[in-house]
Amino acid sequence: MSAPPGVFDWPVYCRHRSIPSADDRLVHCVMTEPAIVLSDLAFEWTAGHPVLDVPSLRIERGERVFLHGPSGSGKSSLLGVIGGVLAPRSGTVRLLGTDLPALSPSRRDHFRADHVGFVFQMFNLLPYLSVVDNVTLAARFSARRRQRAGDLRGEARRLLHALGMDRPSLLRRPVTRLSIGQQQRVAAARALFGRPDVLIADEPTSSLDADARESFLALLMQESAAAGTTLLFVSHDRSLGHLFDRCVGLDDINRARPDREAA
Repeated sequence: MSAPPGVFDWPVYCRHRSIPSADDRLVHCVMTEPAIVLSDLAFEWTAGHPVLDVPSLRIERGERVFLHGPSGSGKSSLLGVIGGVLAPRSGTVRLLGTDLPALSPSRRDHFRADHVGFVFQMFNLLPYLSVVDNVTLAARFSARRRQRAGDLRGEARRLLHALGMDRPSLLRRPVTRLSIGQQQRVAAARALFGRPDVLIADEPTSSLDADARESFLALLMQESAAAGTTLLFVSHDRSLGHLFDRCVGLDDINRARPDREAA
């Protein structure tokens, strides 16, 4: 059965593009340690006010997981902990077999630069860099991703082209003069640059119209599958869940009930 009009049909897209299925990717990765393992994770911004209390979460390498929950439920905090941006109060956080809390802050930063691509809610584009230079930024901090990208500017343009951002006038325009949706696509291309092992996307389609959202999701799935990238995609829009291998509700795994304003 095909998807309803206007809904991106990922299984059909896979068949046409010969992209490996979830089962194929998981069989290939069965002998490796999972991409993400959380155990007895606790995190709080203020002492005595827990935001996260997660007994267990396991995400296999190459798996595409959709994490949903209402605003203020701790989704962004969880992504920060998994990506090594935030340190947990206690518990285990293993990313690609590495114990993140055991690393020094500088080593954790280097590990994240080499292995993790982030699409932030606030984009975090640098206003003094061009569109292409914003996309290639990861190569400045990671020799590994620079090597995997090959031709830096060519790879940046390929990703931007796939996201409908290849017009010369757009590439020359300062990022501060791009629309919100265009900035979001630049941020997505930057996160995908250099084929990171783990891609963490925090509400990445919130500023995109229907056509741009479909192009974005197609690229995200295609690039993740081609590189064997593990994808953790966070949104409150549960209509997107059918595109992913697995859906996880944060309220189902988090025993804390954070203040919705603080999380």
